[in-house]
Amino acid sequence: MGVKKKLGLGLASAALGLSLVGGGTYAYFNDKAEASSSFAAGTLDLNVDPTTVIDVQNIKPGDTMDRAFKLVNSGSLDIKKVLLTTEYSVVNKDGAAANVEDFADHIKVNFLWNADKLNDVIYSTKLSELKDMDPNVIDKNVFTPLFERKGLRAGSTDDLYVQFEFVDNGEDQNEFQGDSLKMKWTFEAYQGKNEEK
Repeated sequence: MGVKKKLGLGLASAALGLSLVGGGTYAYFNDKAEASSSFAAGTLDLNVDPTTVIDVQNIKPGDTMDRAFKLVNSGSLDIKKVLLTTEYSVVNKDGAAANVEDFADHIKVNFLWNADKLNDVIYSTKLSELKDMDPNVIDKNVFTPLFERKGLRAGSTDDLYVQFEFVDNGEDQNEFQGDSLKMKWTFEAYQGKNEEK
């Protein structure tokens, strides 16, 4: 074998040996630490107790009906705002559509401070107007004063008092005899402002 071949083989062997030695003896310190995280969303859970606010028969012009019910925050988050939407339908005694006048124009809704002070009306409107009203109006004029601007705290209850009146307008209201009005109130809860947690 020539000198060049021997020198080439020697260099190749040396390079291989150095790579094996260097790879096997390379070492360093290391350490690990772990951190766990979790996120759990809260709940908004608004309930009405009882679920039937009013169910009355045989009313006549001039009658008033006082009712109390509770708004219950069964969730884990505070409720800052409650919006109320109203739906109703009127059927006359023959089962047909409503009469010439809307029966709900003659039903007055008075939101009250409490049952003992029936004259202390927070807000008053006709049922027909309540149906078309912006829900924010009721929140601003009824719920915000009742909740004392703090909202409905998680796990708390607030009493709501309302008076319905079949208004006697002093005129002929015979067309409403035998009519029935079905009303549905939907309460919608909204969370408060964002918080730094």
